[in-house]
Amino acid sequence: MFIVGLTGGIGTGKSTVSQMIKDYGIPVLDADFYARKVVEPGRKAWKKIKNEFGNTVFHPSGEINREALGELIFENKERRRKLNEITHPEIYREMAWAAIRCFFQGHQFIVMDLPLLFESGVMLNYLYKIIVVTCEEDLQVERLIERNRMTEARAKVRIATQMPLEKKAEAANFVIENSGSLEDTREQVARIVSVLKASNHHWKLRIIAGFLCCGFVSFIFWAGYRIYLGRALAR
Repeated sequence: MFIVGLTGGIGTGKSTVSQMIKDYGIPVLDADFYARKVVEPGRKAWKKIKNEFGNTVFHPSGEINREALGELIFENKERRRKLNEITHPEIYREMAWAAIRCFFQGHQFIVMDLPLLFESGVMLNYLYKIIVVTCEEDLQVERLIERNRMTEARAKVRIATQMPLEKKAEAANFVIENSGSLEDTREQVARIVSVLKASNHHWKLRIIAGFLCCGFVSFIFWAGYRIYLGRALAR
């Protein structure tokens, strides 16, 4: 099984592309889903956020007030870095376990939806291919204003905190230009999925994994035999 990274910019329509990929029966591990999961009340990341940022970023119910926390970190680079230090290890751990489950389920490949793929750099060495979703800048701002009910100035600040789309596109294996119709986007997704399904890269990884498993099992049997032999000679 190989891993494909999906990323883009805020407001580019990455979630739409993600759903289109899911429609092909391909598992998509969404970092935002795990980001919400790891900060559920009582969990380790939740406790660290409470200690670091105080009660102002929590609802009375104890759940994270994502809007308040977002306002706090997007205007402060140091606080944004601190939040990432708290949550990212937990998020990637959850995603790693989910990926292992997909491997044993026999999937050819999975897609990891990683909004900050290039900004964090953590997963780059583990990805076989990278898909970047882009759109026209004016449309990106418009979508963000409509979705998050914010001013144009605030939307541009949010966008500016991320790596420019042009640089992300340059580092991608596939680029989906999502400024047109849904049908146009769907056709781009179909072409990329077709290319990925034609790849034999997953067999190389399964062969390597098979050799490693065989080696591990052989070592266990060898170690068990040595222990048994040692006890037999000691009698």
